[in-house]
Amino acid sequence: MITFIDPDELPKIDVYHQVAVASGSRTVYVAGQVAWDAAPDLATQTAQAYENVHIALKAAGATLHDLVKVTVYVVDWTPDKMPQLLDGIARVTQGQAPPATLIGVAALDVPEHLVEIEAVAVID
Repeated sequence: MITFIDPDELPKIDVYHQVAVASGSRTVYVAGQVAWDAAPDLATQTAQAYENVHIALKAAGATLHDLVKVTVYVVDWTPDKMPQLLDGIARVTQGQAPPATLIGVAALDVPEHLVEIEAVAVID
């Protein structure tokens, strides 16, 4: 139901695809997920936030394979945080790579939260 495309004219990104074409009939929107009880490091919080996305998807009858887009918000983003972020993502996603947007933000809802992930999936 989802076809990922990486047009030759766009850069090849190892951690996600540039385009997703979804042919399902139901769209699932998952609110931004954070790690309420995770350790105060980016990798662990990212893994927990993605696991929360997974839990939300399952409640709607979807899986990580149904993701067509994720948006990741990271507090005080700098490129040197990328390995921690990717480690946290890899712990849960098993290589799933929908189109993604990474946005650095000054803060999230509470000072302890370092990352928030929202997602869109298509099913049926």
